[in-house]
Amino acid sequence: MKLTVVGCSGSFPSADSACSSYLVEADGFRLLLDMGNGALGELQRHIGLYDLDAVLLSHLHADHCVDMCAYFVARYYRYDGGMPDPIPVYGPEGTETRLATAYGEEPDDKSMSEVFDFRTLTPGTFGVGPFTVRTDRVSHPVEAFAFRVEHGGRSLTYSGDTGPCESLLGLAEGVDLFLCESSFTYGKEDVPGLHLNGREAGEHAARAGVHRLVLTHIPPWTDPQVSLVDARATYSGPVELARSGAVYEL
Repeated sequence: MKLTVVGCSGSFPSADSACSSYLVEADGFRLLLDMGNGALGELQRHIGLYDLDAVLLSHLHADHCVDMCAYFVARYYRYDGGMPDPIPVYGPEGTETRLATAYGEEPDDKSMSEVFDFRTLTPGTFGVGPFTVRTDRVSHPVEAFAFRVEHGGRSLTYSGDTGPCESLLGLAEGVDLFLCESSFTYGKEDVPGLHLNGREAGEHAARAGVHRLVLTHIPPWTDPQVSLVDARATYSGPVELARSGAVYEL
């Protein structure tokens, strides 16, 4: 299983990275976790425009899903070879309406379903290609999910956006790689049920017994080095900052 960080900036793109998007590959199958602002352009550095097999959207804030509108254009209006077959897109209830509205269409019985096979997420376990995916709701102002993706005895967990919560601990238990948001700065921001800071990300990693922690979704106004130091204060295992283009072989 291979993980490529397509984009890792929180809230809006930075000068160095698009917003949240992570490519997971195994056995020739390509699964994308989120497609935030700027992600579609960066994705083409790693795979072809029509090589995706499925998409999981953690929640419907723009920095995690808005480039799906651009991807709709690319698939719907494909000139060379015609419109490709629809691919599965898993997201919270209302994903199709949200994306169609963002694109500027009046949602109807078709909307974007000619290129995307929309499927509503609920807590539980399901298969996507060669992967086993376990998902649960996490703590955020809108309906939001974290994902545990497993293949061939290896595992990774992506937190999506969340404040501290027990469900995230359950999904992260013993994983090989924990891709965890670290939006806030410890001692500076404290908004319940919104985001984690570096210290809290480290605490979750330690409690879950993960093997490796990668901090992500750090907004451009947050000092990533502070988040890194704070995470290391509460988690003794390997920890690093996500960066656009980084590749992890699991």
